[in-house]
Amino acid sequence: MAPGTGTKDDPWVLKTAPGTSEYTMYRDDAADPAQIVCMVGSTKLTYDVRAIDELHAMLKEHGDWMDLGGTDEQKAAPDGTVEAWGRSESNPRGGWYGLRKGYRGRFGVYMPPLLEALGLVELTHDAKNNKVRAR
Repeated sequence: MAPGTGTKDDPWVLKTAPGTSEYTMYRDDAADPAQIVCMVGSTKLTYDVRAIDELHAMLKEHGDWMDLGGTDEQKAAPDGTVEAWGRSESNPRGGWYGLRKGYRGRFGVYMPPLLEALGLVELTHDAKNNKVRAR
């Protein structure tokens, strides 16, 4: 489990899959919709909190390793990746899990380490091209 309880006062302290960048996340259940707030330095990204269970369910159904494919919102996400799923009209949200326009990308960078910390997935920790699969 990641250090922290996932509240604003005691956020989860996480690292990207390669282990090169540290960031924090916490749940904001008072927001509408409830969200995961991701702080990368002074940059704030927000994701629909339902992404935790829905990404886990998709990975369970997928059944094998999936590339993360994390990219900025302005760039196309590689097909068949966690990032592409996090933007797809075919996911349970019908589009972006990212809630802050201009900062909706990087789903494949920041959400999988949270799921790993919560014990829901296995994540590779290579320098590049990391993958994730459901536990």
